[in-house]
Amino acid sequence: MPSPPGGFEVPLWRALAVFRLASLAYVCVLAVRDADRYAHPYAVGALVLVMMTWTGVTAFAYARPAWRRWPLLLADLGVVLAVVLATPWVVGRTALTHGVPTMGVAWMAGPVLAWAVSGGRRRGTVAALLVAGADLGTRERIGQSSFTGVILMLLAGVVVGHVARLAAGAEARLQRAVELEAATRERERLARGIHDSVLQVLALVQRRGADLPGEAGELARLAGEQEAALRALIAGTGPAAAVPLDGPDAAVDLRTLLGRYASSAVALSAPATPVPLPRAVAGELAAATGAALDNVGRHAGGRAWVLIEDEGETVTVSIRDEGPGIPDGRLAEAAAQGRLGVTQSIRGRVVELGGTVRIASAPDAGTEIELTVPRARR
Repeated sequence: MPSPPGGFEVPLWRALAVFRLASLAYVCVLAVRDADRYAHPYAVGALVLVMMTWTGVTAFAYARPAWRRWPLLLADLGVVLAVVLATPWVVGRTALTHGVPTMGVAWMAGPVLAWAVSGGRRRGTVAALLVAGADLGTRERIGQSSFTGVILMLLAGVVVGHVARLAAGAEARLQRAVELEAATRERERLARGIHDSVLQVLALVQRRGADLPGEAGELARLAGEQEAALRALIAGTGPAAAVPLDGPDAAVDLRTLLGRYASSAVALSAPATPVPLPRAVAGELAAATGAALDNVGRHAGGRAWVLIEDEGETVTVSIRDEGPGIPDGRLAEAAAQGRLGVTQSIRGRVVELGGTVRIASAPDAGTEIELTVPRARR
């Protein structure tokens, strides 16, 4: 089953709750040890009570994904900053000068880690700088030990934020892998049933009717084409396999989109390696190729050949047939009559992508249409 959203981050939030409890216990130990050195011991006790309460609130709130938003993150940072800034008064400048720890100690790193887990390195760094600045502002003398604490807090924010982003990326990749595995299993299940029924029937019709004249032969040819298309689909090279899992801007292998056109009448030649294109570009190029093949079926008949060439910055698809060719002026005449198949369905699509269309034709020598598009849409 797919992991729930934020599933990989759950251990990080639990670890944060444990850290805050442990650091609070350390604050309590120091408060008991240095009680006679504080300027306002009762105020220190009240502040420790506030820290206990807020630790419980954050442990409860951060355990709920819907609450891990800016209101809670800002409140967490504000409470900690208030505790840090109250240190000079409740502890006393004299006690701080003589080495008494501040009230925050390790506990003030809590919001830094929370920001890092929720937003990554940058957010963790911002929180660390704010808390470290407040801590340094409470000190009359800033020494090496003070900067050591600041550096440790910055490192914690950066490292924890980096780990959190890695966890989020790993979860997204796992989710895609699970979805792909489920789709593959379903395709295999359907393939077994289809192979035992539909494919065998289509193959039988194609074999028995291949040599028959008239409509029977045409039905046999169509059965053969549908058998080839269906085999490509269940093998994972048809249009269903071309849908990306990363969204509309993800790269799509052009071979999978054009694979649906392969049949006994259409031969497809493609590179052995994927031909990735942005989904929108690949879809329009595939549609233009389909329109060209439709023209071949209506006007040329016979076989057609489709060639995919990956030229780095551009991708070219060539469609060639062995029909009677296109007479001179026929395309202009068709456009004037309102028949805009080539003008709009083919040339219009490719030109809109920033590409070019070249049509080479001669009487009784067939037609070749070459569609070239840039890899990125202009």
